[in-house]
Amino acid sequence: METRELRYFIALAEELHFGRAAQRLGITQPPLSRAISQLERRLGVTLLERSSRSVTLTEAGAVLLREGRAALDAVDAADRRTRRAALAGTGEADLVLVTKAGASGELLAKLLDAYAAEPGAATVDVILCGIAEQERLLRDGRADVALLHRPYDSTVGFDTEELCTEGQVALLPSGHFLTGRANLRMADVAALPGLPMPRWPGRNGTYPDGPGPQVRDHTQLYQLIALGRTCTVLPESCRVSLRPDITAVPVLDAPPVTTVIAWPPHSRSRALAGLVRAATRL
Repeated sequence: METRELRYFIALAEELHFGRAAQRLGITQPPLSRAISQLERRLGVTLLERSSRSVTLTEAGAVLLREGRAALDAVDAADRRTRRAALAGTGEADLVLVTKAGASGELLAKLLDAYAAEPGAATVDVILCGIAEQERLLRDGRADVALLHRPYDSTVGFDTEELCTEGQVALLPSGHFLTGRANLRMADVAALPGLPMPRWPGRNGTYPDGPGPQVRDHTQLYQLIALGRTCTVLPESCRVSLRPDITAVPVLDAPPVTTVIAWPPHSRSRALAGLVRAATRL
């Protein structure tokens, strides 16, 4: 398969409309139709069911959509990492570190200060991203290193070092009747009337079904908690950035959260190795 054919197919599989997919790709419909038909002939399968009114994915098409996205991500990552490796050889490349906005703020500040004090330390560009985005940025080559949080983030395929493990707290609007409790359990949080848990976007950017509000970042989350529209459970370190109108209560049976520093296993960057050493010393 050619990467061009994969890009055409993925655009059509996501749009499920030849006109919109062609417009997104910047081409006309005939070459798109020819490319998809050629891809189906080469694979010997039907990827899309077409009618005069709709386009739907077959089971084989759904598999190619999933695998094709991963393949193109790998191609794009190889492109970015190759270019960054060339820059590293000239001493012009910075390190790109990605982490969730609002998470591990105190740890991140200490890490950046500790690494900056190292002789010959590279410049570290920090990307603060939304929920579930930092893992993708590291996998597709847009970041060199990431702070991830198990069990919420997958570290499969990365080299990692554990930095800290902490408990979790429930975040409630100040004045809520449960804020006077010394601790809670997950069942208490899940059963709160009028405070459904928020819905975060998944890896495909879509939200799961449910009564809770859609949330993209911690700023939006904190505003909704303060307004009495939602509650949530976060690592205990979030206390340092809490607003005065939000109260944290320990949750005894919430799974512990382990913060790790993660990087691609094939990396040979000396600057990255220095950053990891600084992190583990902390």
